[in-house]
Amino acid sequence: MRNYWDYIKVEELLSLQGGFDNDESKLSNDEVVFIVVHQVYELWFKLILRELETARDLFRQNPVPDMKLANAATSLRRVVALFEQAVPHFRVMETLTTRDYLDFRDRLIPASGFQSAQMREIEILLGLDDNLRIPLGREGSYMAALRSSDGSASTALARVEQRRESGPSLKTVLYEWLARTPIDGPATQESADRFAKAFIAGHEKEIENRVRLAKQNALTADDIARLEERYRAEIRFAERFLRAEDEEGLDDEARAFRRRVRAAIVFLESYRELPRLAWPREVIDLVIAVEQQMIIWRQRHARMVERVIGRRTGTGGSAGVDYLDQTALRYRIFNDLWAVRTILLRKPSVPLLSHEDEYRFRVED
Repeated sequence: MRNYWDYIKVEELLSLQGGFDNDESKLSNDEVVFIVVHQVYELWFKLILRELETARDLFRQNPVPDMKLANAATSLRRVVALFEQAVPHFRVMETLTTRDYLDFRDRLIPASGFQSAQMREIEILLGLDDNLRIPLGREGSYMAALRSSDGSASTALARVEQRRESGPSLKTVLYEWLARTPIDGPATQESADRFAKAFIAGHEKEIENRVRLAKQNALTADDIARLEERYRAEIRFAERFLRAEDEEGLDDEARAFRRRVRAAIVFLESYRELPRLAWPREVIDLVIAVEQQMIIWRQRHARMVERVIGRRTGTGGSAGVDYLDQTALRYRIFNDLWAVRTILLRKPSVPLLSHEDEYRFRVED
């Protein structure tokens, strides 16, 4: 006979809140709340990893089947929903007063939420650059923090090592897919660069129009000069961005690849009304939504910690709230997708396409 409690493993699940001694009777309600909330987060993280892995594996295909993009969108949309659901859970943690938490906090040292292997897996799977990582405290690297307190290997370390070896990140395969985008013609460097050049010209015309409008308003000469310089800076940014001149240390091949990726993002965003570009653009927008919700989660985490324990040193030796705030600011993965928003044009200003019909659905005879 099949029962709900056997399928969900209710008894096993409810037996996992005993802490280090595996004896829930020795724990206060506050400590059980602390344990349960973190266990719930780990379950959400498990679902997030499954969906990100599904999306990543889809984009590992070459070519990526157009009809499968809806599946990728479904996975990414679910990741967004999971992070959105996870954020309010911090409110449960905030029912602990500072003194409530301090009653059992010292027993956690040197354990830390940083040791959540699944959160590190999410960062790796998305494509966080190791060079961006902020030192936790006493450890030399984030991998060292995953070792047991005596320095030996741990299940968390093994899990993250396996993830690092499991294949490319979502960012890597997504960028490779974007680099293969046929931009107003064949998927070549020439087509990408030609489109970028036309787009920059459209950007210059739009900025010139804004400068003229500014001069018509009752501004002082200094105001006009400052505003004009800001607009000129936008043009310079667009040029450097689309030519990948803002990236240092790239060889010619890597810079050309980055130009194709950035031109593809601008292309998809600028002509999203064309039927064959709708799903690719939807995927790009959902990738940004995933990162946005992850940033919000980090920021909310920091505010919860500050509310409960202030700016104390973390149990794992980190700078506590300061460390959490820095991760929200610095741990950006899809920078190109965000930066494109700065240079996008109004629909009337985007370049006319020479091969627009190729991005419409064909009606077979």
